[in-house]
Amino acid sequence: MERMERKPGIRSTSVEERQLGKWNEFPVSVPSGNGATPRVLVFGGTTEGRELATWLGERGGCQVVVSSLTEYGGSLVEDIPNVTSLTGRMLPDDMERLMRDERFACVVDATHPYAAGVSESIAGAAEACGVPLLRVLRESEPEGPWEGVDSPAEAAQLIAQKTGPVMLTTGSKDLPLYVAAVPDFAERLYARILPVASSLAAADELSIPTSHIIAMQGPFSKELNMALIREFGIRTLVTKASGAAGGFWEKVEAAQECGCDLVVIHRPLDEEGLSMDQAKQAIVHYLMSGRMSSRTVL
Repeated sequence: MERMERKPGIRSTSVEERQLGKWNEFPVSVPSGNGATPRVLVFGGTTEGRELATWLGERGGCQVVVSSLTEYGGSLVEDIPNVTSLTGRMLPDDMERLMRDERFACVVDATHPYAAGVSESIAGAAEACGVPLLRVLRESEPEGPWEGVDSPAEAAQLIAQKTGPVMLTTGSKDLPLYVAAVPDFAERLYARILPVASSLAAADELSIPTSHIIAMQGPFSKELNMALIREFGIRTLVTKASGAAGGFWEKVEAAQECGCDLVVIHRPLDEEGLSMDQAKQAIVHYLMSGRMSSRTVL
């Protein structure tokens, strides 16, 4: 594969343009209309969710509630000041109930770019409750000399036609698709998954050999990716276009240097939203003025 340029651009809807001063240095004491400390709800056990929670929590002036799917995701924010962690899967009714009961100043969707269904549920609940919503996006999906597919199922069918060991770096949820598509999966598939009980149990139920389970928390450096590729003789690496925050480029560069095929699963949606800095700017403006920009980002 030839080396390509990274494309950091983002499809975004800008917040209303205005002078906000030094928005990244807002005071510890933020005024609210009724004297209560304003609260911000952040969905996402992602890198962006943790960054936003840390940034807001350490500066004070608001209480941050972070909703993560797994206990592991929740553990990553539990020691941040002014941050409360909620863990577990939320149905749309659960989200709406939480937003109505807690009366958040705003809601931030910082979920994974592949969690399309979750984002739709968050947007629906926020609209029903009349709560301002901000969608934080990673940089646009890049183009490059890899094999792109539209879904995990399509990726599974593609690697079934290939030969040699395959390293899956797309999580545990879609492992059944790969196991079903690859007859000799026990010899060929290596699953890199989170080191949590639910992920390990999913791999075990599918009879993936323990010697083929790589239980580690990313993102990973190029060097570590290369070491794993070489250690297991990987011929094909499967990943999602998760962006810089998800360690995408380190996997691309490792595959290039090792002469390994790369299969990239496209993102399910072409979304609009905000970059991290734009989201911080919009939240702080709301906290300091008591009202959101005239444009709510979904």
